[in-house]
Amino acid sequence: QVQLVESGGGSVQAGGSLRLSCAASGRIFRINDMAWYRQAPGKQRELVASIIRGGSTNYLDSVKGRFTISRDNAKNTVHLQMNSLEPEDTAVYYCNARVVTTSTPVSTAVYWGQGTQVTVSS
Repeated sequence: QVQLVESGGGSVQAGGSLRLSCAASGRIFRINDMAWYRQAPGKQRELVASIIRGGSTNYLDSVKGRFTISRDNAKNTVHLQMNSLEPEDTAVYYCNARVVTTSTPVSTAVYWGQGTQVTVSS
């Protein structure tokens, strides 16, 4: 019903920047919370940053001051600007959205993107 497609991952040296984007499409009535998670090899998936529809944000302590999450409600997109990247940021990054769908009856569900790899070398 709803698809999330991420883009913008890649490889960068420590201190560099990357911008991740995620576009949602499908039977969308409204998107409430949007977020970015990451999962490094051998570790649990963790919440990196989240943003509610009104714009309030929340960040993992280790990325505060370096990462910025933003969204465009009209385009159903969410972005993650990552600056001053560190090797510890290496992970697969996943887009996440809580969506109210246009199905009948109306329902709310959480959707995930397929993930995009971010690799930071020292």
